[in-house]
Amino acid sequence: MENNSQRSKTNGALLAALIIMTGLAGVSSYLYFDQKKVSENQEVTISERVEELSTTRVKLDSISTALDAKIAEVQKLGGDVSELEKMKVQLEQDKASLRKGNRISMAKYEAKIKQYEAFLVEKDTLIANLQRENVTLASNVKVLDEENTGLKTERQRLTDSVTTVVSQNQELSTKVTRAAALKAQNVKVFAVNAKGKVKEDDSYKAKRLDKIKLVYTLLDNPLTKEEPKDVFVRVLDPSGAVVSDMANGSGTFSVDGNETIYTTKQTVNYTSNGQNVELLYTRGIPYKPGKYTVELYSEGFRIGSGEFAVR
Repeated sequence: MENNSQRSKTNGALLAALIIMTGLAGVSSYLYFDQKKVSENQEVTISERVEELSTTRVKLDSISTALDAKIAEVQKLGGDVSELEKMKVQLEQDKASLRKGNRISMAKYEAKIKQYEAFLVEKDTLIANLQRENVTLASNVKVLDEENTGLKTERQRLTDSVTTVVSQNQELSTKVTRAAALKAQNVKVFAVNAKGKVKEDDSYKAKRLDKIKLVYTLLDNPLTKEEPKDVFVRVLDPSGAVVSDMANGSGTFSVDGNETIYTTKQTVNYTSNGQNVELLYTRGIPYKPGKYTVELYSEGFRIGSGEFAVR
């Protein structure tokens, strides 16, 4: 009886142990499958997060590229880029925050991306307006250039006209001045010896030629003012050199803008009545043999000439 009772207790204990082990196995199996499900869910969540971050990063990079292009375009068109550059700074901060993995919800990034995209659309309108303004400005500049070219052409035409008129006036003035110049005729040269005797001949002996006496007639000219006139006399020796002596009344005067030496000069009170004029010139040294020329000038013009010979 005792053996049966002991055997019965042992069987009961084994059965209880078996039941406990079966229960533990069930619990373990349940815990394993539940943990596996949690791990799988975490993997899906991480994968989705990575994909969201990657997509967000690509969108921000794309917006950054578009923003750079907008800044360059507005600068080229001469617009204000301060607002664009401010937005560029904000965008770079968001990109840096995303790279650091800061805990910002994707919903906030999506909202920021929409704001950036709306901002870019707004700046497209700005760029379109600037482009239209530049086209209008270019058209206005072209019109102004054409008008300026026309004005330059007209100014050049007027300048040419003025130059022509001035030239004609100068030419006319020169003609009038020349027409009003004195005119000397019948220019004769006489020899005067030491005794004051005057002799007219084809040629004079040098030893008897102490002075020369110049005689000429000033013609009537209604264009010439009746006033004192300086008459310059140039005596040219056989070689063409001017007979001069600065200590004896010689000097220089202007002819056609050039300084020229004169032998002597006199002031004639012109009366416009065909007056005869005489001039006595003493050289002080003997004349060389040869043919001499006498030229008369007044007011810059040659008014007459004569000649004499010395033997």
